[in-house]
Amino acid sequence: MTDPTATLYIDGAWVPSSTGETRTVTCPADQREVGVVSEASGEDVERAILAARRAFESRVWADEPASARGDLLLKVADQLQERKDEFARAEALDTGKRLVEAEGDMDDITACFRYFGKIADQHPGRLIDAGDDSVISRVVHEPIGVCGMITPWNFPLLQASWKIAPAIAAGNSFVIKPAELTPHTTVLIIDVLDRLGLPAGVANLVLGDGGVVGAPLSSHPEIDLVSFTGGLVTGRKIAGAAAQGIKKVALELGGKNPNVVFADADYEAALDNALNAGFMDSGLLCSAGTRLIVQDTIAERFVDDLVARAEGIVMGGPFDQKAETGPLISQQHRDKVTDYVRRGVEAGARLRIGGHWGGPEHEQGFFYAPTVLDRCTSENPAVVEEGFGPVITVETFSTEAEAIAIANDTEYGLAGGVWTSDSGTANRVSRRLRHGTIWVNDYHPYLPQAEWGGFKMSGVGRELGATGLEEYTEAKHIYENTEPAVTGWFPRTS
Repeated sequence: MTDPTATLYIDGAWVPSSTGETRTVTCPADQREVGVVSEASGEDVERAILAARRAFESRVWADEPASARGDLLLKVADQLQERKDEFARAEALDTGKRLVEAEGDMDDITACFRYFGKIADQHPGRLIDAGDDSVISRVVHEPIGVCGMITPWNFPLLQASWKIAPAIAAGNSFVIKPAELTPHTTVLIIDVLDRLGLPAGVANLVLGDGGVVGAPLSSHPEIDLVSFTGGLVTGRKIAGAAAQGIKKVALELGGKNPNVVFADADYEAALDNALNAGFMDSGLLCSAGTRLIVQDTIAERFVDDLVARAEGIVMGGPFDQKAETGPLISQQHRDKVTDYVRRGVEAGARLRIGGHWGGPEHEQGFFYAPTVLDRCTSENPAVVEEGFGPVITVETFSTEAEAIAIANDTEYGLAGGVWTSDSGTANRVSRRLRHGTIWVNDYHPYLPQAEWGGFKMSGVGRELGATGLEEYTEAKHIYENTEPAVTGWFPRTS
């Protein structure tokens, strides 16, 4: 890129916006300027979609051997590690998260590309026994076509990698739109693909506002699949727009994730992980365990200890060596979290700690202190709604059946945790929870080999794992009769 503002990537070339519009990206920790990027127009998005369509119809990538597609992904993984410092710094500046967290994200992203690189040629389909030796019946998996991808601001490149890697492995072309607040690592990964020789039009990048840039990716007739990670309200709009064209959709729409602690759990491990579940990355994870559900016999002590530990958490920017958690993404988002806590307290919750923006040293950024609300009921808006911030609500239970009922009492179903030393309890509860991922005596780890996604309002489809690759394919049945013959179904009349 010779022009630093030519950050749209369309049909194999870095270009500025057709209107010349740009956006200044700032760091939410201190509002310093991070960079200036192009702001795509509707015309730019149209060109990107049509470029992706031409590339797909040309079969320039779809006809590459699956092993070659996998090899490219393995090279991407190598590049991510070679340029890890550059990628992590860009991610930290865009999101405000601590550099050590961004570095961890880069390792997870590398693992994702490596996983899909290794399995790209391991999905050949299957032969079907048709009961007739003259028939060859097989099911094959073909690329679905042109994929529209819309990614969030909390884990910009991680969420992009969950979509880009399987799409490339399967032989598709795509257009990706990262969140407008956090574009730089997506720009960098497209740069990697460009340098590695991915054919023109296979990968396309458009930046800008969701209404202008994101909307066409769910409604355009040349888009075959829409993959979106983000909020429920936007997800519903995307699903509705995609339905008009009968497009395949994959939606990960967040969660209200229960973290259930039984009295027989390893107390110190459960307490430490309750902090991690709710406050890691400032609670800005779709799977954050911000809904703490504790057995009543230990609840008072557990919450007191949780509050004492939360009080010591240090907030700071990406390069603050003392910081243990970072800021929220914007003033607008912090205002939403502030209002969320206010409404929770007005509905009867007790504010034990937090509920403020931090001290004078945090005035330049969008910080929100780790917050604990106890004495919550299932009707409290702080329990019902996804707060998406460092706010833990506390509910209590007496029996196993009550714990399950409380944990499932949500319209979401993304993830949850169970803490107990009894393997029978762990098995029964984890099987009955209606959430896509259940951690037992742990919280947050995931594997690229294991499917990720939610039940209920948390979305449809799965990312990662073998199913994550299948999302980007169509199954086709090919039935071949090697001994064709006249059927005689309709007899000759002459």
